[in-house]
Amino acid sequence: MARTSGWNTTAAVMTGAACALAGAALAGYLLSGRRPKKRTKIIEMMDELQKENVYIKDKERVEKLLCQLIQDGKSKLQVITDFDYTITRWAYKGTRVAASFNVLEDSTLVPESKKQILDELRDTYYPIEINAKMTIEEKIPFMMEWWTKAQSAIVACNFRREDLTRAVRESNAMLREGCDWQFHALHEHSVPMLIFSAGIGDILEEIIKQHSQMYANMRVVSNYMDFNHDGMLVGFKGDLVHTYNKNEGALRNSDYFTTLKERRNIILMGDSMGDLRMADGVPNMQQILKIGFLNDNIEERLEKYKEAYDIVLVSDSTMDVPNAILKKIL
Repeated sequence: MARTSGWNTTAAVMTGAACALAGAALAGYLLSGRRPKKRTKIIEMMDELQKENVYIKDKERVEKLLCQLIQDGKSKLQVITDFDYTITRWAYKGTRVAASFNVLEDSTLVPESKKQILDELRDTYYPIEINAKMTIEEKIPFMMEWWTKAQSAIVACNFRREDLTRAVRESNAMLREGCDWQFHALHEHSVPMLIFSAGIGDILEEIIKQHSQMYANMRVVSNYMDFNHDGMLVGFKGDLVHTYNKNEGALRNSDYFTTLKERRNIILMGDSMGDLRMADGVPNMQQILKIGFLNDNIEERLEKYKEAYDIVLVSDSTMDVPNAILKKIL
């Protein structure tokens, strides 16, 4: 009994001493004035915006934009986004993920001779697409040339309509983490989503269907395949959509934006400088928040992206930032 009592006494003394030390440390901390900084702005309260790969050049502007978007609410909002490497990932576990056009390029359904042509075209023109020293006007003729030649090579492969499902299933095409939630939330709250893509619309839709769901609030502007009555690919429909003509011209003879004239607030998402023009056709636009995904040639292009986009996400495989913003608006 005496032994137990002694142990309790010792423990009590030790506990009291520890509390005294902790109290002294806390008092010293408080007296030093080094209290945690109180977060008063939306931009500060969003943990997703505090990550090291998130760049915001003009924080005051972004704060005002966020406040206005939240205040105006979902009834004034529409989302305009690129697809390849914006909705889809750039890479997964160190391996480059297929864009909608690459799904066919990499398919076992494409003869090796055609794959060689497509590979050579990509090696020739992709460096031009991402060249930070060239203007958009200088790049446009090369983009037209690239896609025209690539589409001709694809048509020569004699694809059938049913081949597309198999090609997507066998590819490593993958949506960013959080896309499924985003698609569902925008549909649930009746917020229109325009997907602008220089890829292949049929493949794009198949990727979404296999990895998530196409909803009624989604509209896709892209390059769609033209199949004959036997289901054989014979060409592509309409005018060519490439990286640098994603603007009102690609929606020619469409009343898409006029039917949404009350939705004057835009969240725009893209991964190229050409994507910045996707909202050009929006009448009487009030607020636009531009979110850019920078996936490649980061050091060379980061400053330009910070100048052009309000928020730049570097090597980010998720939709965490856009979704965090949407959660505050919806």
